[in-house]
Amino acid sequence: PPGGLYHERQRLELCALHALNNVLQRPCFTQEAADEICKRLAPDARLNPHRSLLGTGNYDVNVIMAALQSLELAAIWWDKRRSLERLVLGQILGFILNVPSHVSLGFVALPLRRKHWLAVRQLHGTYYNLDSKLRAPVAIGGEAELRAFLRDFLSQGLCEVFLVVPRAVEEAGAWLSPE
Repeated sequence: PPGGLYHERQRLELCALHALNNVLQRPCFTQEAADEICKRLAPDARLNPHRSLLGTGNYDVNVIMAALQSLELAAIWWDKRRSLERLVLGQILGFILNVPSHVSLGFVALPLRRKHWLAVRQLHGTYYNLDSKLRAPVAIGGEAELRAFLRDFLSQGLCEVFLVVPRAVEEAGAWLSPE
């Protein structure tokens, strides 16, 4: 990857873990750690609602939020009605996006739409798409290109954007500029 960027590639349905580790730029969370969080979130559930029944991952946003909280970070859901110009990019560590993804088994595309998690992070002034399905990180560009990239994603409808920020930034609301 370009100049020391950390990038995990897709395994099983562990895209939430890859997105977390990619946004943090280090191998912070394992499948075992994520499964522990699932148990903590739903201690009495026989079928845990926060991950797939197959034990292959497919973790939901609650797992991502709890994982980030354990590091004094927060995931803030971006309200699409706001202008992306209001993002205070200097206060934001990175982004985790949730996008519909077509499921394929081998060469057969199934008519199922699963959700896929991916990370976007800045390094030396350039933002990168660190999607674990990519062979390597893809440069997005500077702040204007990042806003265009996010706008493009959000225009696809079923996408969600989460900002990853330090807890102090979340509490102060410093990630959003006034209207």
